[in-house]
Amino acid sequence: MEQIRAFIAIELPEEVKSALAQLEAELKMGGPPSVKWVDPGAIHLTLKFLGNIAADKVDKITRVIEEAAEGISPFHLEVKGLGVFPNLRRVRVIWVGVEGELAPLSQLQQHIESRLAPLGFPPESRPFTPHLTLARVREQVSPNEQQRLGQLIASTRFETAHRFNVDSVSLMRSQLTKEGAIYSQISSIKLK
Repeated sequence: MEQIRAFIAIELPEEVKSALAQLEAELKMGGPPSVKWVDPGAIHLTLKFLGNIAADKVDKITRVIEEAAEGISPFHLEVKGLGVFPNLRRVRVIWVGVEGELAPLSQLQQHIESRLAPLGFPPESRPFTPHLTLARVREQVSPNEQQRLGQLIASTRFETAHRFNVDSVSLMRSQLTKEGAIYSQISSIKLK
């Protein structure tokens, strides 16, 4: 049985990806080389990572997303602010914040979580924290480099809000390659 590595996400418009590309370019100049940057064209807002799924489950998962989206109208989000997980002294993930109409976003994410559980996808144990991952810091980065990176993040401003309309949710495929993951849309569900 063919397996597909999949996730559910909100895709970003080109102007937001362009702003993120500029931010990444600025950060790359001052950051350590052992940071794995996400291709700005591939940045998205993940609602649920599914992992490897059987290809014959795609239609069922698409129907679940359609059900989860029922009653949720299009809404606006803003990409603004720069942060890290877990903290500025031990940087592991560099991200950009998501603000705006977070209530419908959270409702959509919770509906997806609860409706996928009967299909064998356990709900996340961590609370949903909407963010856009810009980079992951590799294991071999020294504590000093991590602290310098934290200082760079703290001193970099990304305050201009980049607002966009969310009117669809996508089931995405992730193909891992040596150059990084390649994402492609499997299906798209419109919010009405």
